[in-house]
Amino acid sequence: MSGLRLFRTDMTNSGMTEVMPRLAKVEADVQGLVEAHMDLLLGVRFLASEYGTGSVHGGRIDSLGLDENGSPVIVEFTDRR
Repeated sequence: MSGLRLFRTDMTNSGMTEVMPRLAKVEADVQGLVEAHMDLLLGVRFLASEYGTGSVHGGRIDSLGLDENGSPVIVEFTDRR
């Protein structure tokens, strides 16, 4: 494998463990990972997943959060295979 290698810190193996890359099987895998770490990744406080936009618009927002100013942040995930 060539390219960028990724590592995470831990308390074993001299403090570093290589992260093996893998493709997400479904969009929900990526969405769950981003939502679980939204503050660290984006600086956004996670509020809701699959948030309904009401009967007028009839849609949903994949992930909803608030930034440091209290402004809403919408994250949409799309599978582009």
